[in-house]
Amino acid sequence: MNFSLGDEIALIQGKKSFLLVGKAQSRFSLCIETPTEEYCQGIDPDDIVVVSAPDGGDVVPGIMLIEFIRKYRMPLLVLPKDHPGSRRLSYVVSVGPKIQTNCAIRRGTHPAQHLICSNDELAGITITGTGSGIEISAMPDYATVERMHFELKTGFSV
Repeated sequence: MNFSLGDEIALIQGKKSFLLVGKAQSRFSLCIETPTEEYCQGIDPDDIVVVSAPDGGDVVPGIMLIEFIRKYRMPLLVLPKDHPGSRRLSYVVSVGPKIQTNCAIRRGTHPAQHLICSNDELAGITITGTGSGIEISAMPDYATVERMHFELKTGFSV
């Protein structure tokens, strides 16, 4: 399924979990911090930022994570495989040209950006960034996709 996407965010929703997908929108270097090293990955405007919420919840924190990456260039943190905090992560992020969902990996512990932890109901989906949006493969019949517009307001007034 091809889905046109400009600066909006796509919401792929299952029965109890969801994925958010946004285009990177610009070229930048994404730093990935693992327990033993830091490496940087080149990101192109047509690459995608995917947030997975395996247990569902509010979409706003997930949208904020996309904006932290594509607007503020926040690095990604990768926890060690047996880190106790991984089970408390409600949202996880992957960035790249093509991302596959997988329910057999621990949240926040996989440094390879082509994989993202998902609920089993959305496992096996492949999302690829294209010039006009995204291509979604192997989406279950019960899942839906919709376009969301989000504008991050910055600044404070007194």
